Amino acid sequence: MEIANRNTLNPGVDIIYRYFPKLSEKQREQYLQLGELYPHWNAQINVVSRKDIDKLYLHHVLHSLGIAKFTNFVAGTRILDVGTGGGFPGIPLAILFPQVQFHLVDSIGKKIKVVREVAAAIGLENVEADHIRAEQLDEQYDFVVSRAVTRLADFYPWVADKFRKKHQNSISNGILYLKGGDLSAELREAKLRTEVYPLSGYFIENFFLTKHIVYVPV
Repeated sequence: MEIANRNTLNPGVDIIYRYFPKLSEKQREQYLQLGELYPHWNAQINVVSRKDIDKLYLHHVLHSLGIAKFTNFVAGTRILDVGTGGGFPGIPLAILFPQVQFHLVDSIGKKIKVVREVAAAIGLENVEADHIRAEQLDEQYDFVVSRAVTRLADFYPWVADKFRKKHQNSISNGILYLKGGDLSAELREAKLRTEVYPLSGYFIENFFLTKHIVYVPV
């Protein structure tokens, strides 16, 4: 089926094309396939709220890609996605940055099964997915990404020793954490050097009015 025709079956994908107009045909096809694969897998293994699956592109794919509006990653960058669930933000970012290596981990094995199946179905060769807790890893990365797995004060000790010392991107290695709501108390509790960027600065949809990227350089 032609992409143009399949877009009518997955109308939400157009929001990705609009905010990222320089996608290759392969990338456009991969994003389109997400709208076909996630409803299929979600019916078997709940990785996205059932009431939310119709808003997959806005609430999950585009939300994940907010990180890409904040910064680009050079080829060879290694990124750890902690508590990836069904593959967010890792899979949308891996499509956009095919020369970057992504390691997606989650403590729930059935969610990692979905990640592996989706990555294989769309031909992602830069994604590794493991059923493991972040604190059990002994590898190092340039960045750690995550979507609101827990409070930052609890999250940081899991990954504090997971960073490469050499910096190769335009920003220093660190955590890129997608969080919503009023973060003031949480950031005070964490006692870390943080920078907060509202996603409403990149996306006009109301959904993003309370969503942020918290950047923790290390």
